[in-house]
Amino acid sequence: MATTGVINGTKFGVYAGSTKIGFATSASLSINHNLRDTSTKDSGGWRSQLEGQRDFEVSVEGMVIFATASGAIADLTVDELYTTYIATRTEFTIKFSTEVTGDYKWSGQAFMTSLSMDAPNEDSSTFSASFSGTGALTQAQV
Repeated sequence: MATTGVINGTKFGVYAGSTKIGFATSASLSINHNLRDTSTKDSGGWRSQLEGQRDFEVSVEGMVIFATASGAIADLTVDELYTTYIATRTEFTIKFSTEVTGDYKWSGQAFMTSLSMDAPNEDSSTFSASFSGTGALTQAQV
């Protein structure tokens, strides 16, 4: 049954293929519509614009946890993100979803564009990852 009311952000996850990116503390989806300039000398000093290309980006932040030798961790870890998507330059399906039946999900093809880790003194190590869409973003119900 679809989520009602204001949705708790904890429900949303980022998925590479069907595997959730694990240990996330935040996630975001940015959908952009880049307008094209159609201003002329007759525009009276005002910018004129028309529709242009659209694109999307997904980002996720989380705790650094490495995969175990036994592979006991079901979600994608920071080291697996690196070896699977940065090192191989692989295009894959990315999904932003609550995975609750009836809710909306957004998915499309993407490349991983950045991966960074922060290791502060006497604090939890964290990571940030960014993904840039290539092609259309699809909205559908779970």
